[in-house]
Amino acid sequence: MTSTDILFRPFESRNLKLKNRVVMAPMTRNMCPDHVPGEDVVAYYRKRAEGGVGLIITEGTHPAAEAAEGYLNVPFFHGAALDGWSKVVSAVHDAGGKIAPQLWHVGGMRGSGDLKVGEGDVRGHTPSGMNVPGKHNRHEMSDSEIQDAINGFAEGVLAAKELAFDAVELHGAHGYLLDQFFWGGTNVREDHWGGTPSQRGAFVAEMVRASRKLVGPDFPIILRYSQWKQQDFTARLAETPEELEAFLAPLVDAGVDLFHCSQRRFWESEFEGSDLNLAGWTKKLSGVPTITVGSISLDKDFIPEPGEGFFSGGDIASIDKLLESLERGEFDLAAVGRALIANPDWANRVQAGGVARLRPYEKEMLLKLA
Repeated sequence: MTSTDILFRPFESRNLKLKNRVVMAPMTRNMCPDHVPGEDVVAYYRKRAEGGVGLIITEGTHPAAEAAEGYLNVPFFHGAALDGWSKVVSAVHDAGGKIAPQLWHVGGMRGSGDLKVGEGDVRGHTPSGMNVPGKHNRHEMSDSEIQDAINGFAEGVLAAKELAFDAVELHGAHGYLLDQFFWGGTNVREDHWGGTPSQRGAFVAEMVRASRKLVGPDFPIILRYSQWKQQDFTARLAETPEELEAFLAPLVDAGVDLFHCSQRRFWESEFEGSDLNLAGWTKKLSGVPTITVGSISLDKDFIPEPGEGFFSGGDIASIDKLLESLERGEFDLAAVGRALIANPDWANRVQAGGVARLRPYEKEMLLKLA
């Protein structure tokens, strides 16, 4: 068994210091009635901080942007919900942890005419009216609606800083709104929000620049992105390292501090001829610290196959490859998801005795806020 020491070495970047390399991955729980985190949510995050996690990234939260929400009982990140989040931050800090909210706009993943959330029916907002390539059944955003979304996210980043969060994450992965701008399959705009891969990133780059104007250069901004989409597991933003470098560069220039690189299986290499995964290539090409994620310490994907549903169960699996890649400096941090539902003290257990001390994850655990 490879030593787990690397996981528990401190991490330090230009504007973020963590006690170890273990991150709690964001996981939607649908446990916030009226979109406000309650005391049970406070206790849930406090328990993970007490369990040794270096950085908690919260479940997705919706900023004040039109049609951002798409699922029941998901927390907001504006208005009355901010009081609840303030209590979460205090509890995590009191337990010695650090925390970042994830700001999330569901985009075209909001149903078309059949989902009533907020006031009435609102079709999912998308760059080109498509949730999947070639099928026009969503709302195509106007330039003013795009600017309103940018402003809503920037205001959410400012709220995170004002609430004393330690960082903020923008959800640009998995086929939601930000990712729909990234993806050529759903962004066929011919204005300044579409075009080449780097041009399709203009929406998010402008979002980061607008945030920087409000919070300054030192508040850490994390961007989560993925090649795969819920709509298409085989989709890719970049087919080659050169394409990936062109995609990343404008985002770094805009002010992204860390990339959270989502894979269904973190151990899979991203391009032929190299063992580097997505986080490894992202760090190599951008020079920016990265977080890897994808079924860490479990033997089954959180979406194993189409039709099996999210957050499927999984038995304990080796993390030797993860540890070896961390030792080589391929990426900097490791985000753990479902295994932290089963083991709130995942970090402490692994540090004390490796993965043998962990409990397997069962999907029924997701239904309990514990």
